[in-house]
Amino acid sequence: MLGIIGGTSLLFSTLPKLDKRTIATPFGSADLLCGDIVMLMRHQDGIPPHRINFRANLGALALAGVDRIVAFGSSGSLKPEIAPGSLMIPTDYASLSDIPSIHDHAIEHVRPELSPDLGRQLSALVPSARFGGVYVQTRGPRIETVAEVRKLANYADIVGMTVASEATLACELGIGFAALCTVDNYANGLGGEVLTYEHILATSRTHRYRTEEIVSTIVKELG
Repeated sequence: MLGIIGGTSLLFSTLPKLDKRTIATPFGSADLLCGDIVMLMRHQDGIPPHRINFRANLGALALAGVDRIVAFGSSGSLKPEIAPGSLMIPTDYASLSDIPSIHDHAIEHVRPELSPDLGRQLSALVPSARFGGVYVQTRGPRIETVAEVRKLANYADIVGMTVASEATLACELGIGFAALCTVDNYANGLGGEVLTYEHILATSRTHRYRTEEIVSTIVKELG
């Protein structure tokens, strides 16, 4: 079953009509929207990125029968050539924050990766998205400093606060995972304006119809 994780980039879009279910997991409960697919809104009830219970969220998706996930992630561009308003399907990721693990009490080594086959399928469905690149996750909720952005740009292309945690847990649970990242802004210091959360929301609102169309296509072709 297909699972879709949504965040800031889906806030203003009309989503499929699904039934709300609360799923209990060993890590806490999570609210899902269930039907022919399963959706999870990571910022439900206004939860900021650094307080998301990623283990409960991914555990609930697994218990609901999800075997592959497409995650929408709001991101900032670390490179001048990756313009705000564009889309990226990353093929690798890094993290500067603690990544939660299912294996807290066991010695396990799971190879963390974004699913190449699912990524290529997603690329075929969203040809306007740049395929390939590195997503780096910071803790949040604050945006990155100019000095941090310069450092991150040495090895990554876009920066966000959620996708690396979700990808890692999906790998541990044996769930295929791909991400479609909306580039909502230039990271701090790259653009000519002061970056605020309101600016990110405005970009999400501007592209809401594009996002709706992409979600509809993914559900139709992968669901």
